[in-house]
Amino acid sequence: MTDPLIRIAEALERLAPAPAAAPDFTAEAFAWHTGPDRLEPVSRVSRVDISLLIGVNRSRDTLLENTRHFAAGLPANNALLWGARGMGKSSLVKAVHAAVRAEGHDLKIVELSREDLPSVQRLLAHLRRSNARFILFCDDLSFSHDDQHYKSLKAVLDGGIEGRPDNVLLYATSNRRHLMPRDMIENERSTAITPGEAVEEKVSLSDRFGLWLGFHPCSQDEYLDMIRGYAAAYGVQVADDVLRAEAIEWQATRGSRSGRVAWQFFCDLAARHSVRL
Repeated sequence: MTDPLIRIAEALERLAPAPAAAPDFTAEAFAWHTGPDRLEPVSRVSRVDISLLIGVNRSRDTLLENTRHFAAGLPANNALLWGARGMGKSSLVKAVHAAVRAEGHDLKIVELSREDLPSVQRLLAHLRRSNARFILFCDDLSFSHDDQHYKSLKAVLDGGIEGRPDNVLLYATSNRRHLMPRDMIENERSTAITPGEAVEEKVSLSDRFGLWLGFHPCSQDEYLDMIRGYAAAYGVQVADDVLRAEAIEWQATRGSRSGRVAWQFFCDLAARHSVRL
């Protein structure tokens, strides 16, 4: 018969497993997961070359320079990329990471989902112990009226008593400049006992980003230039008047123009010309 103390010890081991091994930081990109906590290497990052991002020149140059400073060990700012959907916010972050790595910097990127923000302190503890430098990437970040995840984000931006690790920089994308709906902000003003303080706590979150990079709907010329750039990069041969007519018809059926719509049209165009991407 098994000793009761041994059975109790084994049960406790199952409830509290041994700490996970230190992450292997040899890869260039990782995705953070919880339950259990782990940094999973990403073998192939889905991204486009930075030269193919049209119509975002100012944001591209600003983010690229900021990232170069960080990779070189110089002061750099957390960045919030906000604005029109489909205009290349997340594509720019991944493209800038690749461009800086191509210049010889061993810069890594870690994707953190909004749902996993409460675990961010545990993630930072892993990154803090590494000699590498990391971009912590939160894509499509926003908060609803009853969402408390924004408080966890402050740990990355302010760092608490320990401060943000010197080797970690946060880049986030959002469709909203203040990371929350306008009606939520107005509701706080109308219902709170001290409206100014209630709004200030939430709106000030975006103020903690040193860089605000705005993305706005593209013009028709920029939309067409995006498609022409894809066609040249992937060797799709098509007459410009035909490309123009088909591209304008495509965006008319979608009711909008954006980098995403341009890429969706180009995927259809490439397929019709039997070109693999």
